[in-house]
Amino acid sequence: MSNSTKDVVKNVFSNRNILAISLTTTFWGIFNHAWQPYWALYLKYELGATVPIVGLLSMIQSAEQVLFQLPGGVIADKFGRKRIIVLGTSLRLIPPIVYLLATSWEHVLPAVIINATGSLYMPAFNAMIADSLPSRQRGTGYGAYQMITSLPGIFMPALGGFVLDTFGFKEGVRLFNVLTTFTVMITIIVRAKLITETLAKESKERSTRATLSAALDAPRSIWIMVFASTIGGFAMRLVMNFTVIYAKENIGLTVTQLGLAQTAGSILHTVLIMPTGMLSDRIGRRPMILFSHIVGPLTNWGLILVQDFPQYLLLRLIGTIGGTLGGPAWQAMIADIIPREKRGTVMGLMSTASGAIGFPSPMLGGYIWENYSPETAFNTSLIIGLMPMPILTLYVKEPRKEEE
Repeated sequence: MSNSTKDVVKNVFSNRNILAISLTTTFWGIFNHAWQPYWALYLKYELGATVPIVGLLSMIQSAEQVLFQLPGGVIADKFGRKRIIVLGTSLRLIPPIVYLLATSWEHVLPAVIINATGSLYMPAFNAMIADSLPSRQRGTGYGAYQMITSLPGIFMPALGGFVLDTFGFKEGVRLFNVLTTFTVMITIIVRAKLITETLAKESKERSTRATLSAALDAPRSIWIMVFASTIGGFAMRLVMNFTVIYAKENIGLTVTQLGLAQTAGSILHTVLIMPTGMLSDRIGRRPMILFSHIVGPLTNWGLILVQDFPQYLLLRLIGTIGGTLGGPAWQAMIADIIPREKRGTVMGLMSTASGAIGFPSPMLGGYIWENYSPETAFNTSLIIGLMPMPILTLYVKEPRKEEE
């Protein structure tokens, strides 16, 4: 590692906000990662949900982007990042308690809704990372955040899969939600104490109408990225929550094998995420974003070609590479284009537009799955998922980087 690279990494990790957000997100995710990858299996085999019902619950879960991301972004730009982050984190305390008491799929509805409400703080998260770093280090910053927060995904999915195979979904999910409750309590306290506000006082004094109006006056590249994320998100959600069901029922994998594949993907993601973030700062965001938008739909669709665990593992690893390359570059490019005082609102607006179009996608995917075939759902996802590529290629340009 060169001295300049070491300086960049040191600067990123010495930032108090990035370190506090990253470490608390990692801590909260430890036990959540143990069972959330198998959420659809838990709903189906323990709480009696059919595949269309899983799609319905996933659709409600995706309402977070429709209903809460834009208000969360406006609040972040109007009242500051810290308040909304602490509020949203506090709401995350309720869902694990609901899951502890659930005995049928109807009982998890409050948890799904409250968890979606808690997503109010996601635009503030992204805006705070962008605010805390100069433009030439944003890719590295997002990479650092994703690297740290992906650490629980290295070992917990495999451990969780083993626990669920051994003790059953009922006892395993209850155990992990008891532990999650305690980690969320600690996360709330730490974020309230350590996070420092990054929004200037004069930005807070603007009216809500002025904040929203300013955000709507965004460059054309942002609206093209909105379109791409909207179509891509719709395609992904068609099958995303059913992939574990397909792997278990059609390929014959155990929950432990699903966990091992998740762990392998998380290891690869953790190893690559920081270097890819730094790479996007050096060579540009656009090539990495385009590569990611090709690999994602293809690996999603490739599940229907898989016949055994080694093939499934290989497919997951290829998909991980594609997602890892695109993640920090995408976030950094948005932050490069949007001024500080608009970031929360624009990021919320992008998520809202994506969520509004993608809202019925899980339900539609469940309908296609049940009434036609799982393969038809995956084929539909591939066709739609590749649609944004020509537009991204032709019309999205990178802004010139200026040191802040």
